[in-house]
Amino acid sequence: MRPSHPLLLALAACSVACATPPVAAPAPVDASAPVRLTLVGINDFHGHVEPHRTRFGDGQVLEEGGAATLSAYVQALREDNPGGVLLLDGGDLFQGTLASNLTEGAIVVDVYNHLGFTAAAVGNHEFDYGPVGPAPMASGSGEDPLGALKARVRQARFPFLSANLRDAATGKVPEWLGNDGTHLVTVKGVRVGVLGLSTESTPSVTNPANVESLRFAPLASSASEAARSLRERGADVVVAVAHAGGKCADLKDPRDTSSCERGGDAEIIDMLEKLPPGTLDAVVAGHTHQTMGHFIAGVPVIETTGLARSVGVVELFVDPVRRRVDPSLTRIQAAIPLCTQVEAASGACDGRKVVSREKGTLVPAEFLGRRLVQDAAVQALLAPTLAQVEATQGRASGVACSAPLSRGYTEEGALGNVIADALREAAGADVAVMNPGGIRADLPGGPLSFGHVYQALPFDNTVALLTLTGDELRRLLELAHSWDRGMVFAVSGLELTLARCPGPTRLRAVTLTGGIPLEPTRSYRVALPDFLARGGDGLDGVTRPLPPERTVLAPVRGMDLRQALIAYGQSHGGVLPAPSVGRVRYSGVATTCPTASR
Repeated sequence: MRPSHPLLLALAACSVACATPPVAAPAPVDASAPVRLTLVGINDFHGHVEPHRTRFGDGQVLEEGGAATLSAYVQALREDNPGGVLLLDGGDLFQGTLASNLTEGAIVVDVYNHLGFTAAAVGNHEFDYGPVGPAPMASGSGEDPLGALKARVRQARFPFLSANLRDAATGKVPEWLGNDGTHLVTVKGVRVGVLGLSTESTPSVTNPANVESLRFAPLASSASEAARSLRERGADVVVAVAHAGGKCADLKDPRDTSSCERGGDAEIIDMLEKLPPGTLDAVVAGHTHQTMGHFIAGVPVIETTGLARSVGVVELFVDPVRRRVDPSLTRIQAAIPLCTQVEAASGACDGRKVVSREKGTLVPAEFLGRRLVQDAAVQALLAPTLAQVEATQGRASGVACSAPLSRGYTEEGALGNVIADALREAAGADVAVMNPGGIRADLPGGPLSFGHVYQALPFDNTVALLTLTGDELRRLLELAHSWDRGMVFAVSGLELTLARCPGPTRLRAVTLTGGIPLEPTRSYRVALPDFLARGGDGLDGVTRPLPPERTVLAPVRGMDLRQALIAYGQSHGGVLPAPSVGRVRYSGVATTCPTASR
């Protein structure tokens, strides 16, 4: 045998040592394995494209939520389940921040398009902007009270859904929505039907003038009909995005619903308990800004506190043969905080939970075993709008607060009292009434920027004036306080006595300031936001029957609520006074009442 040539030996050696390692064959797909679908749900975004910020005394800033952080979490979930994620919104995308309001929601839709949302419910605040342009409602025959929302529907690359929204003239889902309230998509070979729902109370919790041409059908029958239609069209899975919610205080065990409140705002719980089993496979809820992560009547339901602070996740597993969800495998993750950094002591990015505001020790947050960074593409998308916001927010209002003013909701608040006083002065009225849901932030002590005032009063409500008899005024206050949500309305020129807990007969007494009784037939000039004067918050039982000569809806002195508050401060030497509380008293024994929702 001849010896091998040295070059051949070297080549042979290299052929072993230098060869590219063989690529492992992909693991065989188990055709019998359940198909995993990941439903990622948010709700009540309310234009919060920017994060909530907590500033420490040492200069560090802790951020919570916002669009760029939300995008990072969505991407991580998509990497965890490639091709298997549905991104869903439970409604109220708009209203509540200057970024949203300056663009009439356009910047929010830009973000949602970028994130690739599957569908969104139509929330009550989607109707707030009225016609295209700065006016919050149509003022002439040429203006469309739904114009701004229609523009956002056309802009969106995802459907806005509401199967219970009806055109009053036709009784059908309005054509401008572009769908019948449902949407059918295929995800990992599974046909998923999505149906939308809007709270039946929408006319009471947006400007009623903007939805006069619409009706909101019962949730349960609408959901049942839409789900049946989706199944008939081949849906293997049916999911609802609903701007209707509830509250379950204890999140430890998703199958323990003992902490879930019934009645009042618990529309989604009431609906699910009416539906036949198997109608829906999951629900992304909203509207109440309360956390849920529970199986209600066997259906997984998620809801967050909103404002882009957290997301909820439901994982469904679909049997590939039966083409149906296996409920025994369903998993819920409720209210996952949206953090890229957390404060070390609390492990949270929620500024309300930090241990000390003097010095922050910030450490990276982890999700699904990875560290996340905010999406730079989203930040670039937001930059032009945020520059406009910064310029507007920084403008001086010309007034200051003598001390911090806190809002109330289920209790009387100093800020509500100041706003009611401002309304009363602006209209030259005998008394004034202010709804607590219209006040969205506290005011700090010291000089106020326009941004401070805007954050407190983000809605474009104007100063209205009603002329009511003493009996009608009492009835209006009875309606205001009959809601199960437990709201306490701010008043000026009045003193109220309420039962401690909400109920239909909660108002026990009402007098003028100083205990002077109302005279049943005497006329009183009542200042209030036009939202209430048009019947919002359930007051239409008093406001609707009023003859036109007793209703002034055109802005009194041309003022919106922000202008009225600033004018009030200017008339008091440039400083908003800090009135003490005490206009609302309680009768009976103090008890623990269910927490009210918004």
